[in-house]
Amino acid sequence: MAHIGIAGLGRMGSAMALRLLEQGHTLTVWNRSPGRTVPVVEAGAGLAASPAELVRRSEIVITILTDAAAIEAVYGGPQGILAGGLEGKLVIEMSTVRPETAKALASRIEAAGGLALECPVGGSTGPARQGRLIGLAGGSEAAFARARPVLEGLCRRLEHCGPVGAGSSMKLAINLPLMLYYQALAEAMTLCGHLGRDPAWLIDLFGDTTGGSNVLKARGGSIAKALGGDFSDATGVDLDLLRKDMRTMLEEARALGAQLPITEATLGIYDRASAAGWGGRDGAAVPAYWPSVAAGS
Repeated sequence: MAHIGIAGLGRMGSAMALRLLEQGHTLTVWNRSPGRTVPVVEAGAGLAASPAELVRRSEIVITILTDAAAIEAVYGGPQGILAGGLEGKLVIEMSTVRPETAKALASRIEAAGGLALECPVGGSTGPARQGRLIGLAGGSEAAFARARPVLEGLCRRLEHCGPVGAGSSMKLAINLPLMLYYQALAEAMTLCGHLGRDPAWLIDLFGDTTGGSNVLKARGGSIAKALGGDFSDATGVDLDLLRKDMRTMLEEARALGAQLPITEATLGIYDRASAAGWGGRDGAAVPAYWPSVAAGS
C-alpha cells in the first residue's frame, strides 16, 4: 500500500479518496475549499495545510481539478505542488483538460524532479466509489508501471493510451458521444412523450433497441425519474461541468483545425438549460430539459 496525497475534493476527488482509503492506502488530502475535506478526513485521511505539504507527506500525488486555471492555482506559487519537493515522486493528474495543458504540466513536474502521468477517467461518482472507472493514461512506461497498482484499485479498465496528452485526447473523445446522446434522447422523448407512457417503460424500451446507449444501463433509472419530474437523485456530474468539458472539446477541435458542429449546437442548448436553472442538476436529468421546452414548462 502507498502513501497517497489527493488535491481536489470535488465529487469525483472525494469518491476516489474514499475508495483509496477502503483499499488500505494511507491518504492525505488538501482542497481549496476546506469544508470539502471533512467527510474524507472523518473517514481516516490526514489533512495537509497546503499543496506543498501534501507533496512532502506523500509518495504519490493525485490531482483532480476543474480546469487549467485550477491546475495553475494548485501547482504554482510558493506553496504549490511544484514547490513541495517532487524529486523521485509520482504525480498523477486526472483532470479533464486539453492535451496541451497536460503536456505543459508534465514538463514542469519532470523539471522539478518528479515523474508525471496523466490519467483522466471515464465514469462518475458511483463507479469511482466502486472502483469501476475507465482510466485513460498518458505518459512513459515507467510512470504507468508505477501508477498501475493504485489506478487498478480505481478502474475496472485501465489503458495506456500513449505519451502525455494521449489520455486527455481520449477522454475528450469518449465523453463527446454521451453529451450528444443526452440531447438526442431528449429530442426522441419529445416525439413520443405525448403518448403518456411511463418514463421508466420508455427508457427500458429504448435500452433494448438500437436507439439505446450504455448510459441507459447505468443511469436509466435516474433519467426516467427526471423525465417524470423527479430530480432527487444525487448529482454525480452536473450540467455545468458537462458544459465546461464541451467547451474544452471545441477548443481542442479548433486547435486541430477541425469543427464539431453538432457539439457546438448541443452546447448552445445546454447553455440555455443552465440559464434556466438546470446547471446544478445531474447530467442524467438533461434529457428532461428539451421535452419541458417543447411542453412550454
